[in-house]
Amino acid sequence: MSLRVLSGKSIINKLNPSFPVINSLKWRTQTSWSSSNPIFITPPSTNLIITSCTPIHKAKDHVTREAPGVTTSEWDKLPKGWFWFRKWHSEDVANIFWYTAIHVLSVCAPFMFNWGALRVAVGLSFLTGFGVTLGYHRLLCHRSFKLPKWLEYFFVYCGAHAFQCGEYSKVPELKAQWFYTFLHDTYYWHPAALAALLYLHGGLCYLSWGMGMRGVVVHHFASLASYVSHIWGERPWNTQDTSTNNWWVAMLTLGEGWHNNHHAFPRSARHGLEWWQFDLT
Repeated sequence: MSLRVLSGKSIINKLNPSFPVINSLKWRTQTSWSSSNPIFITPPSTNLIITSCTPIHKAKDHVTREAPGVTTSEWDKLPKGWFWFRKWHSEDVANIFWYTAIHVLSVCAPFMFNWGALRVAVGLSFLTGFGVTLGYHRLLCHRSFKLPKWLEYFFVYCGAHAFQCGEYSKVPELKAQWFYTFLHDTYYWHPAALAALLYLHGGLCYLSWGMGMRGVVVHHFASLASYVSHIWGERPWNTQDTSTNNWWVAMLTLGEGWHNNHHAFPRSARHGLEWWQFDLT
């Protein structure tokens, strides 16, 4: 496969897949596959730089790669039925309650439609969605950028209302901060308070749309990138995994669908690296 830099002023010394941000170069790929082709990185007016390439077998809308060896997943080592027959804790019961509740409410929502409730649900969807993509993922998980503490706490708090309970107590850097300790210890009270406010404002209608439909949509959309973007899509970067770029997943997940870009440059605050790759986050 051959990659050619079509524009850019700086000289590339090496291909570093962990480089945090692409901001000065526009990349385009021109591919000609064979089992032994190397990658040629050709900046303007420079010599060729050669590195290795792992062949990728591509079919329409589907990608598989040749792995050097198959490793047994930790999940595969667990005994059958381990989830149901393990020791259950209070958090397990709370999670079952909340996920059951929002799915039941989402089923009820279409039968009590209200434009005001829909507007509230859409607004909360964007707030909690950004809380997951910007606050939880790009900020806390990858430290792609820095924010003032009050703004960091705001986005993380929004993400907590997307039913994404972070394991703040297991991260020393976060455990040392009062906000994350407080959020971890009181996590389930926050969506309960939001549910109470919605019910007091507009009754069961607002509760069904603002908590039920909104919670189900945001939660399942957030999971799309982890599943769909490892099955269907394009692979402009030869990463050591099965991540793909999927445009329609990116539309639904505020930009998280450019998953192959993210795996190639995990510390980049932008996942949509091309001008046409829509990344609202």
